[in-house]
Amino acid sequence: MEGLQALQGLRVVEMGQLIAGPFAGKTLGDFGADVIKIEAPGSGDPLRNWRMLQDGTSVWWQVQSRNKRSIALDLRQHEGQDIARRLIGEADVLIENFRPGTLEGWGMSYEELAAANPGLIMLRISGYGQTGPYRDLPGFGVIGEAMGGLRHLTGEADRVPVRCGISIGDTLAALHGTIGVLTALYHRKVNGGRGQVIDVALSEAVLNVMESLIPEYSAFGAVRGPAGSALPGIAPSNAYRCTDGVVLVAGNGDSIFKRLMQVIGRDDLGADEALGNNAGRVARVEEIDAAVGAWTATRSVDEALARLAEASVPAGRVYTAKDIVEDPHFRARDMILRQETRDGHALQVPGIVPKLLGTPGAVRRSAPRLGDDTDEVLRELGLDADAVAALRARKIVS
Repeated sequence: MEGLQALQGLRVVEMGQLIAGPFAGKTLGDFGADVIKIEAPGSGDPLRNWRMLQDGTSVWWQVQSRNKRSIALDLRQHEGQDIARRLIGEADVLIENFRPGTLEGWGMSYEELAAANPGLIMLRISGYGQTGPYRDLPGFGVIGEAMGGLRHLTGEADRVPVRCGISIGDTLAALHGTIGVLTALYHRKVNGGRGQVIDVALSEAVLNVMESLIPEYSAFGAVRGPAGSALPGIAPSNAYRCTDGVVLVAGNGDSIFKRLMQVIGRDDLGADEALGNNAGRVARVEEIDAAVGAWTATRSVDEALARLAEASVPAGRVYTAKDIVEDPHFRARDMILRQETRDGHALQVPGIVPKLLGTPGAVRRSAPRLGDDTDEVLRELGLDADAVAALRARKIVS
């Protein structure tokens, strides 16, 4: 059917806040899921007030919460918990990223929820997971990045490890959680399985993408450390200064290396049999980096990129937000979208990834104001206007 989205008909209840849980909800929502976000009356998700605000609302919020409906529901009150249970009873997926034990304290353990909804898939994202000795410790993405091994590798040798610039630990956990949800949905539908819990720890999500870190330690006792802009053990791959900026060059394929050496006028290195494979180049990486750096130092970024592109050597510039927004390739692939806010502003926002060519994702609705959809969601549960008004009078909803 034309216009059908891959997850159309999927009902998701999102009880998380800030980044990890809500990013998973955003990803499902971008592909058609009906995501109902439960927020605390009066304050809502703290992300509404993070970083730069427009008319009192974070512009980050406009991306993180698009394609969602907001119900302002007080989960500290028993009646609010009852409404949440009713919503979850009709849902396919529940997303939460509270500290372990929080839902159990509200009478919403998985066992209790699954008794009423056996097919329920519950995504639980936390700092350290639902089990283990660190289970009850508070955990944020930065801690997950440190414990997962990423922070130790980020920055320059002999300096304090630096943050990579975004909350990558939260986002990695969200993406792993989304994979878990889709896998559990497939099992439920194709294999006749019941619902299940997906337990994602921030630290484990980071560790899962750490490439050769653990096997290298296991086999050789090697503790990989920070290497700045270089790619350790692979050469040449680094950032090189130009007259007006920096160019990134990945010349680490055997044939690519020869073409790179031709471009920079170092055929002697390209013809050196000792440099014909990666191991040989790694042994002499400082010499190779110096040769490439000497060539880029006398050229502009544009000139260097043009010459390298002619030789089919992978290279690129370091993009700022301005560069991304103005880039014709990103625009041609709908990676810069125009999105309206509920307050009438137009924002340029990142597009949808991945790109499904048969059932593409879409921005169907802008991010909600707090409680925008409370009445609509409660009506869908069968509550009439008088019942909703009574709940609002008792500050159960807003």
